[in-house]
Amino acid sequence: MATPMKSRLYRTERTLTRTLRVAYPPGRGRLVLRTEQDWERDLEPLAVSEDGNVSTFALEADQPFLYFKPCLVESGARHWSGGPNKLVIMTEKDARVVYPYFFSPDVGRFSPLVELPSKILERDHKVRGYLPPGYDENTLSRFPVVYMQDGQNLFFPDEAFMGSDWKVDETGDVLRAMNAVEDVLILGIYSGDRMTEYTKPGYERYARSLVEEIVPELERRGVRAEHHRRYRSVWGSSLGGVVSFYTVWQHPEVFGSAVCMSSTFSHRDDLIDRVFAEPFRDVGFYLDSGWPGDNYEVTVGMAMALISRGWEYGRNLLHLCFPKAGHSETAWGTRLHLPLQFLNGAVARAYRITRPALGDHPFEQA
Repeated sequence: MATPMKSRLYRTERTLTRTLRVAYPPGRGRLVLRTEQDWERDLEPLAVSEDGNVSTFALEADQPFLYFKPCLVESGARHWSGGPNKLVIMTEKDARVVYPYFFSPDVGRFSPLVELPSKILERDHKVRGYLPPGYDENTLSRFPVVYMQDGQNLFFPDEAFMGSDWKVDETGDVLRAMNAVEDVLILGIYSGDRMTEYTKPGYERYARSLVEEIVPELERRGVRAEHHRRYRSVWGSSLGGVVSFYTVWQHPEVFGSAVCMSSTFSHRDDLIDRVFAEPFRDVGFYLDSGWPGDNYEVTVGMAMALISRGWEYGRNLLHLCFPKAGHSETAWGTRLHLPLQFLNGAVARAYRITRPALGDHPFEQA
């Protein structure tokens, strides 16, 4: 089926076909699609699941991508889904479900600052979450969870060190507009005594608190998080990268991956030694640093240690370095989009369908 456009830049010689699943709670209307092939024409579903939750559409086009919008038809009114046009890649298998929203703001929201008592650390955790657009409306969706250290530096300049935050929400907005990644829940854990809790031996108790207190409490409160470890990652920068690496290394049954930015490996930890001495873990790592003066050399040393023990570059390990990048919230926020793509990007996730990592189940849900 030809795609009518004023200027056709892309065309395949064969017609590409695939299905697309769209999930929305039943009861308010029925789902149809509008696509760039004809924004005025409804595309009806090929099938609807027995419970009414999922509508499956058949697509065909003579180009490798197609922009579309789900629409909700309700009592004669048509509601277009919120946010930018969605992108379906015609060369991808139907492995990811689309979760639209129709009546919610086009930006995510921050949770209130919550205090969670920790018997292990003998203090309270302060935690704030970032929830993507449509979280409260489309209750069928579930999300991977990112547990980020130094949560006070992530969201708001008036809380952040030197007034510079990571701009997590802005990065998410851009990636969402690109259709480059699927949404995640970001849980910012405010730091206590960083020098003690993010280094040996204090990080042993801190990691236990994440495993035994924060993760169970999050799930007890009914946050719509995926429960398999592949969907739980621990992130941090500097000493926060060290404690993130330790947590995933020590507790691979709970967490599947760590993002470690500008980490001070071997300063007050024995993690490189442990990589050499202990059995392989089925976990993934993203490592990066700036240069010079941003823990570049020791980060390369950790990456090489992991390679020597069986980690595969691009599959369960990614190492990047950034010339002239400094050791700051601004620098880490600028490259936040990279680990998000490595762990939850569309292409990375499609690859792991056929090359599964983190256990014996396919990376994508059927």
